[in-house]
Amino acid sequence: MTKKKTKSVPINLLELEAAARARLDDNAFDYYASGAHDELTLRENRAAFERIALRYRVLVDVSRRDPSTEVLGAKVSMPVLIAPTAFHRMAHPDGERATARAAAHAGTLMINSTLSNTPMEEVVLAAGAAPVWFQLYVYKDRGETKALVERAEAAGARALVLTVDAPLLGTRERDRRNRFRLPAGLTVANMTAVGKGELPDVADSGLAAYFATMLDPSITFDDLSWLKSVTTLPLVVKGVVRADDAARCVAAGADAVVVSNHGGRQLDTSVATIRALPEVVDAIGGRAEVYVDGGVRRGTDVLKALAYGARAVLLGRPVLYGLALDGQRGVERALSILREELDLAMALAGCPDVAAITRDLLADGPSEPASGQRR
Repeated sequence: MTKKKTKSVPINLLELEAAARARLDDNAFDYYASGAHDELTLRENRAAFERIALRYRVLVDVSRRDPSTEVLGAKVSMPVLIAPTAFHRMAHPDGERATARAAAHAGTLMINSTLSNTPMEEVVLAAGAAPVWFQLYVYKDRGETKALVERAEAAGARALVLTVDAPLLGTRERDRRNRFRLPAGLTVANMTAVGKGELPDVADSGLAAYFATMLDPSITFDDLSWLKSVTTLPLVVKGVVRADDAARCVAAGADAVVVSNHGGRQLDTSVATIRALPEVVDAIGGRAEVYVDGGVRRGTDVLKALAYGARAVLLGRPVLYGLALDGQRGVERALSILREELDLAMALAGCPDVAAITRDLLADGPSEPASGQRR
């Protein structure tokens, strides 16, 4: 007599992705999972983490561990934030509201995308007392962009996250083959009131056509000063991979930068973010906070990012996969998996708290933290 197989529960983020794949149609899964062109940077973001070895400490009292930190003055339970990702209702009917509730449950924060299927006001409301940041794309109509910023501030968003690596959309060939579009009933909810909530129906990626038609490819460092002039919110600049660009962002008023290549979805063969991180940290020299995204799938990845000087990592695709699998509880599961892995990594590396996660833990890094590195 054979035993009946029990339903397998994902125990890591890679298994979570595989489980979500079975739940999503090609249009949605390929949109979430794909990278630009040959997807080399998509893969390298992950592979670069795997090549970094840890030189762990022993005989450290790690009987109690505290992974909490602060980001722009907000206390979070762990150095893992939810990255801005678009179109959550393709994964689950509760969409961004479920993600916001999961972030609050985990004691962290969500960055809500301009391209949300749910109005920003509803997302902030769903998060309750937990902070929500608003990710901003700059539209060609600056009046509409200013109105988005004002709405975000009025809704209770705690920071603006300006994405700067997408003057046009990178070529995601899976989306081109699928003629990516939003399912019936879903829109860019934050822009429906001004008639820009629908993706064009084209023989290609509808989102690529939307970017080319609606978004402003002419933004420069001067626009950082303009944004600072129209809001009191802290400004985070997302999409930086160069030390000189990072320094210029801070000089223009950025309160934080995100080392990001858009998850490998923009310029293929661009540098892996974990490789770019230390030079950005050193260039900023503690004058602003630094976060990183791209390829984070294990608790050891978070440890490595913090060792290079990041204050936190942003988690994108695994959140969507958790959402597809089980709504709010699936997102909570994704965050819980990473928290548990980080806790174990901290214990085994001899780090009772995040202040103990220093650059000398990295076998390929300098023996001492660079001058001005965040601690």
